[in-house]
Amino acid sequence: MMKKICVVGAGSWGTALSKVLADNGHEVTVWSIMEKEIEMFQQFHEQKEKLPGVILPDSVTFTTNLEEGVRGKDILVFAVPSPFTRSTAKNVAPFLTDGQIIVNVAKGIEENTLMTLTEIIEEEIKNQSVEVCVLSGPSHAEEVGREIPTSVVVGAKKKATALLLQDVFMNKVFRVYTSPDVLGIELGGSLKNVIALAAGVADGLGFGDNSKAALMTRGIAELSRLGMAMGGKRETFAGLSGIGDLIVTCGSQHSRNRKAGYLMGKGYTADEAMKEVKQIVEGVYSTKAAVALAKKYDVEIPIIEQVNAILFEGKSAKEAVSDLLLRDKKIEHSDLEWDE
Repeated sequence: MMKKICVVGAGSWGTALSKVLADNGHEVTVWSIMEKEIEMFQQFHEQKEKLPGVILPDSVTFTTNLEEGVRGKDILVFAVPSPFTRSTAKNVAPFLTDGQIIVNVAKGIEENTLMTLTEIIEEEIKNQSVEVCVLSGPSHAEEVGREIPTSVVVGAKKKATALLLQDVFMNKVFRVYTSPDVLGIELGGSLKNVIALAAGVADGLGFGDNSKAALMTRGIAELSRLGMAMGGKRETFAGLSGIGDLIVTCGSQHSRNRKAGYLMGKGYTADEAMKEVKQIVEGVYSTKAAVALAKKYDVEIPIIEQVNAILFEGKSAKEAVSDLLLRDKKIEHSDLEWDE
């Protein structure tokens, strides 16, 4: 079942997924807006800057011509960083044809509109016959590119589309589950980046495993509360795109969000940390949106609020941790009751 696929975005994740899809026998075109990036791929078939050592098959083609990349393709994989999702969708829209499928693989929430990335894409393309789906989960590009076993989940409104995409992406080292909860998958993938910043801050401050475990556990509670208030499903936040993605992002050396948080824990400003990481730190863009959403839906998110204070209000990391620990006493699960 060979498909014609364009991967829109040639960063580390786009490159890793291009390899998965090409290895699965699909006809893959990679698009980038940057001519130097495409020239590098054409010469080496490798993303030397962001994913060195992962060589794409000779069958993969590369282009800076968006119309050439999009027209006639069965599936478009949106792998641009979240701040560029809207502009990219707007540019893609004129070249779309009925029946194409868009799979968003970036993670984020737009700060000024509070929209998820699939919602942004749908708004910009203005074509109801083009189904917009999502693929997410604990999946660092560095490991996927090296064919280390990985599991993700694909979300689609139609079961038939989810099953098709499962067949397209899945192989012996890249396992794909399906779900109808597109919103929950996107929220899990976006909000966990904020918790990963907090986990990095804890590491930068020199805290230990106890602190990290507490942050991750209470972090998934915040993520789930907010996500469920918005319409996501509890099961999704307990799954690959929720707690699974949270675990890998909070603990991995590959995580940009954890690294940025680590640097802030060491005393870097947010701007200094992002410059040091040298890639888009998605959690920084999602934090303000998460705080605004929590206010809108009247949900408590103390960890995310403290991350926001560190990022945008000049609060020190040590002070933020102190304020978290000295909050009012709480029951762990408010829906559990004593017999007496």
